[in-house]
Amino acid sequence: MTQLALIIDLNVCVGCSACVTSCKEWNTSGEAGPMTDFNAYGKDPTGTFFNRVQTFEVGEFPNTETVHFPKSCLHCENPPCVPVCPTGASYKREEDGIVLVDYDKCIGCKYCSWACPYGARELDEKQKVMKKCTLCVDRIYDKSLPEDRRKPACVLACPTNARLFGDVHDSESEVSRMIREEGGYQLMPEWGTNPANHYLPRRKTRIHIHKDELERVDNPLKDENFTKPSKDDVTLEDTSWI
Repeated sequence: MTQLALIIDLNVCVGCSACVTSCKEWNTSGEAGPMTDFNAYGKDPTGTFFNRVQTFEVGEFPNTETVHFPKSCLHCENPPCVPVCPTGASYKREEDGIVLVDYDKCIGCKYCSWACPYGARELDEKQKVMKKCTLCVDRIYDKSLPEDRRKPACVLACPTNARLFGDVHDSESEVSRMIREEGGYQLMPEWGTNPANHYLPRRKTRIHIHKDELERVDNPLKDENFTKPSKDDVTLEDTSWI
């Protein structure tokens, strides 16, 4: 069975939130929208987002580093949000493994959000229904778009290619290869949800710079390479331009 998913490379994510804004732009006017915001520029703003980037520091000063961690629905292969839904609004598609919400059936009871260990569900305050990432299902199957554009909006917008999209059940796909070769892992596997989305871990890169590497061999400011002008030399100020 096909299982579409996102692979996020934490080593190259710079926390620019291009994925957040592109997701909001595409989905608020698409089949999954609207994604309502209230008091967006006020003291207590609220809004519906399918994707958020959490930024935090790890380690202790002075040995600290900043981590940018994008998170959305992980499209679990065993989604706990589906069996708790009393109306059947939450469901997992057999053909591609995408977890979706039928707004016509949703009553906004929030059972799915309580069951989800990843905090991926959000209540739209205007429509009073639960919403979440759809992997841009209305885009990836749109044959009016060029084939290379049939990807989730967040994947297309990422300036560092930190987000990949594909079938994790296809051993020959790019996403499966990256999981194998780069040590891709699932978020909180102890919950038994078997998330389809994977993360590629941050890699430590140590750069050793020697003192002599900080000096230019042809440094023009060195005395032997730099001749100071004498008082009798003609300068631009002394030159007449016609």
